[in-house]
Amino acid sequence: RVQRVPATETQGRVHTSTVTVAVLPEMEDVDIEVNEKDLKIDTYRASGAGGQHINKTESAVRITHLPTGIVVACQDQRSQLKNKDKAMRVLRAKLQDQAEQEAQASMAADRKSQVGTGDRSERIRTYNYPQGRVTDHRINLTLYKLDAVLNGDLDEIIQALNAADQAAKMQEA
Repeated sequence: RVQRVPATETQGRVHTSTVTVAVLPEMEDVDIEVNEKDLKIDTYRASGAGGQHINKTESAVRITHLPTGIVVACQDQRSQLKNKDKAMRVLRAKLQDQAEQEAQASMAADRKSQVGTGDRSERIRTYNYPQGRVTDHRINLTLYKLDAVLNGDLDEIIQALNAADQAAKMQEA
């Protein structure tokens, strides 16, 4: 939270604001590798118009991705090879979409765990401008170096947090 006296405040009252911050990695493009062993490829006679050719040839293709259970069927083309290529492209697109959705769900869970509810009671650190004070409420550390901390001098806070983390781990063991 941030405590400050705004320039527009005529009574000199301290205003408190709450800020939530989430640090997330950049999302990477997922390359999908489809292993032939993971596929079950069925050929069958297509349905629809086409006369003797469609009735005699097994040009339709159904591909099942065994690990995920995704099924793709294609009977648009007259050629089995073209149908298989198109079905593979559709399967890759579906697998890509599924992988991206899983990555987004994971990122959303990470964000939710970092941000929390954003309530005022959920304070981690207070930046008090009138007093030039920074307080980390997790370890009860108070420093009167607000300007230095805001300019990136976080070493003292980080060292204290690391020491508290080490002490907590030692108590668990």
